[in-house]
Amino acid sequence: MTTEQQSHLRRATAKDSPIVYWQLANLWQERYDVADRPMDGNMDPFFFVTKTKNFIPHEYPCRTEFKKSFSGRRPQPTAEFDAVRWWLPFASPRVDLSGFWFRPTRVGCWARTFLDARSVGPATLRLSTCGGAILFVNGREQGFMAPYQRNLEAQQLFEIELAAGLNEIRVYFDDLAERDARFYFQLDYVEGPEVEAAVPVPIAAGDADALEVILEGMRFDRTAYLGEDVTILFPVPLPVALSCHVEIEGDFMSIERFDYDFELEAGATKLELGTSADMPADFRHFRITFKTGELSLGRTLGVEICHPQRQGEAPAALEDRVAEALAEVAAHSEPDTVCAFARLAQGQGGEETEAMISAMLPVIEDCHDCADFVLVPLLFAYTRWSDLLSPELRDRIEHAVLNYRYWMDEPGNDVQWYFSENHALLFHTAAYLGGRLFPDAVFVRSGRTGAEQMQVGEQRVRAWLDHFERWEMAEWNSVPYFPIDLKGLTALAACAPDETIRDRASASIVRLMEIVARSAHHGMLTGSQGRSYEHTLRPGRSVELSAIARLLWGRGWYGRRVHALPQLAVCIRDHGLRFPEALAAIAAHQSDDAQEWTFSQGENRFAALYHYKTRDTALGTIAHYRPGAWGYQETVLHLRLGDRPEAQIWINHPGETIQFGYGRPSFWGGCGTLPRVHQYRDLAILDFEIHEGQPDFTHAWFPLEAFDDTVVDGNLALARSGNGIAMLIGNGALEPVKQGPTTDIELRLAGRKGRWIVRLSDVGREGSLDGMQARFATLSARRDDEGALIVVDPDYGRVVFEEDGTVRAEGRILRPTDWSVRGDAVHLKIPGRQPRRAAS
Repeated sequence: MTTEQQSHLRRATAKDSPIVYWQLANLWQERYDVADRPMDGNMDPFFFVTKTKNFIPHEYPCRTEFKKSFSGRRPQPTAEFDAVRWWLPFASPRVDLSGFWFRPTRVGCWARTFLDARSVGPATLRLSTCGGAILFVNGREQGFMAPYQRNLEAQQLFEIELAAGLNEIRVYFDDLAERDARFYFQLDYVEGPEVEAAVPVPIAAGDADALEVILEGMRFDRTAYLGEDVTILFPVPLPVALSCHVEIEGDFMSIERFDYDFELEAGATKLELGTSADMPADFRHFRITFKTGELSLGRTLGVEICHPQRQGEAPAALEDRVAEALAEVAAHSEPDTVCAFARLAQGQGGEETEAMISAMLPVIEDCHDCADFVLVPLLFAYTRWSDLLSPELRDRIEHAVLNYRYWMDEPGNDVQWYFSENHALLFHTAAYLGGRLFPDAVFVRSGRTGAEQMQVGEQRVRAWLDHFERWEMAEWNSVPYFPIDLKGLTALAACAPDETIRDRASASIVRLMEIVARSAHHGMLTGSQGRSYEHTLRPGRSVELSAIARLLWGRGWYGRRVHALPQLAVCIRDHGLRFPEALAAIAAHQSDDAQEWTFSQGENRFAALYHYKTRDTALGTIAHYRPGAWGYQETVLHLRLGDRPEAQIWINHPGETIQFGYGRPSFWGGCGTLPRVHQYRDLAILDFEIHEGQPDFTHAWFPLEAFDDTVVDGNLALARSGNGIAMLIGNGALEPVKQGPTTDIELRLAGRKGRWIVRLSDVGREGSLDGMQARFATLSARRDDEGALIVVDPDYGRVVFEEDGTVRAEGRILRPTDWSVRGDAVHLKIPGRQPRRAAS
C-alpha cells in the first residue's frame, strides 16, 4: 500500500509551532568505551546551582573523546528506517526518548512524519536537540547538526522546498547517553505554505483518532492504591479489539520489571489490572502499549502502591520495630545487596541470599553509575557476616572489591557520579571499609595495597565529615538522599575501625534524623527539598523515610525500594545507636502551639529554610533562593494537612510538559524557573516570572481524593483534611485538570507571571471552608517602591516580605542571612486557637 493509499492521522500544524506526530524505529544502543584514565575534580556542593539554563558543567572523558570524534561531523545512521511504533505528543512539543543509562552508551533513532502542503513553496524548519541530527525531506538530505553538548539544547534553521501534497520528513537523531540523558528532538514548522501533519496508520483513521483520545485521557481511578484493585479508566470506549501490554517499573535505579498482558474487546471502557495487594509497592510507572495489527501506541502512567493492611500498626517497642524492619526488608524488598544485608542480619545465608549478591556483582565489577549504592551495604554485610557466605562467593566479592573504581582520580571510563555529597560519602566509605577487608591485596585501579587504600579512604571520610559537620546537606531536606547519606554513615558507625569516626558518624545520623523530625508532619517529611523527583514527591507512604519514621517513632509504612533501613536497624540493635526520645514528639507535633523552625543548609549556608507546623498543618519553604533563575530539581514549597500522608500540596513550574519524563526539572520534580518565595508562619507567597521557551503555566498538586472537603472557585482553591485547612489564591483562575493522568489532582495557573498566595489554618479556628474563605479570600500582595511584597493578614496584621528575603511581622524581624546550620526552633502561640481539652 502506498503512502497516499494509507489512512492517516491528520492534525493541523500552525506556523511557528512544533510537528508532534511521528513514526519511530527501534532505539539503537551501543556501549561506548574509551581508554581508562583518571579525572580531575572534587565533590561539588553547588553542581545543581546552574548558570546556563540547567546545564551541569562536569564532563567525563567519554564525552570529551566523543566530541573529538563526532562533534561538528555528520551523524552516521546505523540502520534504515523501519516504523515499529507511533509517537503521540500528549502535550509535549518533542519526540522525547530520554532516560537513564548506567554506562556510556551511544543511542540513535529514526523518526518519520509527513507534511501535507496545500501548495508548493519554500518553508523554514527549526530543529532542536542536545545531540546530533540529520534532516531529510522527500528523500533528500537537507543538512545536519552535531553539537553533542551533554543535555544542553542547540537549534538550527533549515530552508526547504515543499511540494504540493504529502512531503516525507525524516529525522535521524543520536547522542552519547551518560546517566540521565536528555535524548530528544523538536522540529518546529516556522514558515511556509499551509500544512497539516499526516502520519500513516495501518487502521482506519477514525479508529486511530479514538485510540489517541483514550491514551491521552486515560487515568487511574485512584491517586494511590493501598490494597484496592488497580483500574485504568478510558474517557471513551475502545473503537477496536486490541492487545494491551503493561510493564510495571520502579524508579530509574530499580532492577525489577513486572509484565502483564491483556486482551481488550471493542467497547471496553477500562483496564482492570488486579489487586494492588499483589503488586510491588512504591511509586510505579505503568508503561501501557496498545497493539492492533502493525500499529503500536503507548503511554506511561504513574501511581503509588503501598501495603498498609498487610503491615498493620507498628510495634510499640523499639526492639520489636527493629526486628520488624529487618524481616520486612528480607521478605519484601527488591532482591539486591540491601535485601541480602537484611537476610544476613537475621542469620539467613544460603542460596537465595547468595543469588541476590551474585546478581548485583556485575554492577560493581563494571562500575555502573550508582554501583556505590550497591557496594556499601555489601561491604557492611561482608564485614559482619562473611562466615555465612560460601568461599566461592567470597572470592567473587573480593575480586569485585579489588577491581572497583573508588574515586575519579583512579583510572576508569565509567560515568559514576562523583560530584554530589551523597555519592562522595559512599565512595570514600567503600574505599575505607574495602581496604580494611583486604589489607594485603592490591587494589587494581589505584595500585595501592588495601592498607594504603584504607588510609586514603579514611582521610577522605574525615574530610567529608568535616564538611558535613560545618555545612550539612547541599541537597537540603531531600527525601531520596537522606537514606543515601544514612547508608554511608551507618556503615561507618558500625564498621569503622577508628572510634572517632564511629562516634562522628553516629552523631551525624542523629542530626539527620533531627532535621527530619523538625521538618516532618506526623512523621512524614514536609518542606522545601533541594533534590526531588516525582517518584519521591507523590508517594505519601512508601518512600523510605516513611519506613525510617516507623522504625524510630512508630509512624509510617514500608515500600519496596530500600537503601538504609536495615543498616540503621542493625546499628540500633548491635552497635549502640540511640536517638533522643524527644524526636518522636517533634516528628508528630501534637501540642497547642506551633513550631517555627529556621535553619540553613549547604556550603556558605546558601539554602535558608523556613518551616512552620501545628498539629493540623505543616508548611515549608526556601527563602530568597535564586528567584528568576533556571531551576534544577528544587521543590520550593510543600505542605501537608491533617494526619493523612496523601493530603499534601506543592506548587512548581514544570520543567517539561511531558508527564512521567526524565527531565531535571520534570513535570512535578523541580522548577523550570525558580520563583521568589516568602513565608511567615502559615502564610506564603510564590511569584513566578517564567523564561521564554519554557511551559507557560504553573501548577499545584491538589489531590481531591486525599482531602475530606474541597472548593475550587475562580482564583480560589480550598482543601480540608482532618482539622487542617489550606487556601490557595492565584492571580488568575485556578483551573482544575479534568482530563488525563492528573484529573482531579492538578490545578493550573496560566501565564508567565504567576502569583500564588498560600494560607493555612484549622477547623478549630475557622469552623469550615466557608469560614476560611470568609476570613482569607481577599488576601492579596502589593509591591512597594522598594520591591517588598506587603500582605495584610487577618491574624498577623501587616506582613512585609522584603526583596532580600527579610520578613517583618508582629513586631518581629526574620532575616534568612541570620539562620544557622544548627537552626532554631521557636514555639509560638497560635492566634485564635483555644487549648485542646485533655480527655477525661
